[in-house]
Amino acid sequence: MNDQTTTHRNPFRIVGEYSSHVRAFKPNARFYLLNVIITGAVMGVFRLIFNFYALSLGFDESVLGNLITTSSFVALIAALPMGYLADMIGRKSSLVLSSVLLSISIIAMALWQTETSLYAMNVVSGLAQSLAGVTMSPFLMENSDEKERTYLFSFGQGLQMTMASVGNWVGGYLPTWLGHTQSVSATSSIAYGNSILIAGIGAVVAILPLLFIKSPNISHSQRAVFAPFQYAAKNPGLLTKLVLPMLLTSLGAGLIMPFMNVFFRVVYKQPDPVIGTLFAWGSLAMGIGLLIAPPLADRTGKIQLVVITQALSIPFLILLGFSPIFWIGAVSYYFRLALMNMSSPVYQTFVMEHVEPSARATVASLTSMAWNFGWAFSPTISGWLQVKYGFVPPFIGTITLYIISVTMYWAFFWRKKVEPVPAPAAAD
Repeated sequence: MNDQTTTHRNPFRIVGEYSSHVRAFKPNARFYLLNVIITGAVMGVFRLIFNFYALSLGFDESVLGNLITTSSFVALIAALPMGYLADMIGRKSSLVLSSVLLSISIIAMALWQTETSLYAMNVVSGLAQSLAGVTMSPFLMENSDEKERTYLFSFGQGLQMTMASVGNWVGGYLPTWLGHTQSVSATSSIAYGNSILIAGIGAVVAILPLLFIKSPNISHSQRAVFAPFQYAAKNPGLLTKLVLPMLLTSLGAGLIMPFMNVFFRVVYKQPDPVIGTLFAWGSLAMGIGLLIAPPLADRTGKIQLVVITQALSIPFLILLGFSPIFWIGAVSYYFRLALMNMSSPVYQTFVMEHVEPSARATVASLTSMAWNFGWAFSPTISGWLQVKYGFVPPFIGTITLYIISVTMYWAFFWRKKVEPVPAPAAAD
């Protein structure tokens, strides 16, 4: 107790403990983090620009919602097959393949600007997203010990968001820079397309660190075809409780999050550089939140952190959606991002700790499916609502779904404690 009190009162001790957890990361985890750094910056550029790129090609918000839905729907239906593929070919090959598919999709979107091409490459992007999603959590579990596990999950996502902030900032100015060099408008499809092409080249570079990962031997029991289903049959209630709140959160997030750059342009009348800078600071706020999540989780408990931070984010979501003043909306955007997302890797760790090793790939597939389900259907609904009624109905839907999901987290796991499954030690 005294040691905990001293740690709580001494910030230098906290920093020292955090550093010791980071130094404990395995070599495989470090190569993965290098990939995360590059990919985070690449996706920061791509996600900021893609919506504007599609609109510059003459498509409206309804088509944009359908494009976003396509990648998420493919990720949804491919999750279970990709979970098996990840077990068959190994985590390293899965990570490399997903990065290759992502690179192809981004570059092709820049080179071929037809509606058919954009849909096709969103299919490829969905496959890449699905394979990466089902591989990441088991890979990090297999390459970490209990001591640093929560820190590795959070540090990876924190680095991703921090680098996304760099990508967002660059993405806000990149079309302007490229437009000047080619004597075209910064908001033209040419400027946006070339910006996305540069992001695609960066995605190719991100593959290199993954090539140095050493593949561990996976036991037969971990590859057993029926083991995950046997586990699911024995634990249907637990799996439902683990997945259902995430499903509702994804339904809410899919209504507004893919359209935030459009929201700031349409509602607050802000230009691309301002939106890019806003997104950059937002990603940085999220990254900071993710980085400070592990020591907070150590003190509050994992599920307690999930409930508290997600509940606190809801008032800021309300301010973001309904404040008529830009700076209030911007500040609320930062707080909502940091609070709502800082618990994500903590909850991923929580889920992986509560299922047996043989079932982790399949459970990771189920959680990936739950997350992608909302993003597969909500953007299409939101795009239609925006065309008809504006952003008010999507925000109301998101707020309602978030309140329900937070209540479920509290009722399922905080009120009644669930014991984790002991995990084997990671290989060096």
